[in-house]
Amino acid sequence: EVQLVESGGGLVQAGGSLRLSCAASGFTLDDYAIGWFRQAPGKEREGVSCISSSDGRTFYKDSVLGRFTISSDNAKNTVYLQMNSLKAEDTAVYYCTVDPYCSGSPPDDYWGRGTQVTVSS
Repeated sequence: EVQLVESGGGLVQAGGSLRLSCAASGFTLDDYAIGWFRQAPGKEREGVSCISSSDGRTFYKDSVLGRFTISSDNAKNTVYLQMNSLKAEDTAVYYCTVDPYCSGSPPDDYWGRGTQVTVSS
C-alpha cells in the first residue's frame, strides 16, 4: 500500500532549524513528485515545497525560499524538508503527499497525520 509518514516536527525558537522527513512505502520515489504542505489553525492548507523526480526540479513557496530546502534520498525512499531560520508564521502541521507534476493540488489519497512544527517567537 502506498503510504507516506511524516516525522521530525517539534518545538523550536525563531531562528532555529528543523528537518522533517517523509518516509515513503509501497512505491519508489524515482517516478513521483512529492510535495510538502502545511496548515495552521484557522488557515487554509498551503503548499510549501515540492520535488519532482521526472525533471529534478524543486519548487518553493515564496515565503520559504532561501530558508527551506527540499531533498530526496532514493536509497532510503525518503524526502526531507530542511527548515532553517524558522519564523513564528511557520508554525503549522506539516504534511507530505504525492503531488503529480508538483501541481499544488494533490489527490486526497495519500495524506497522513502530519507532524507538528511550533516556532516560538
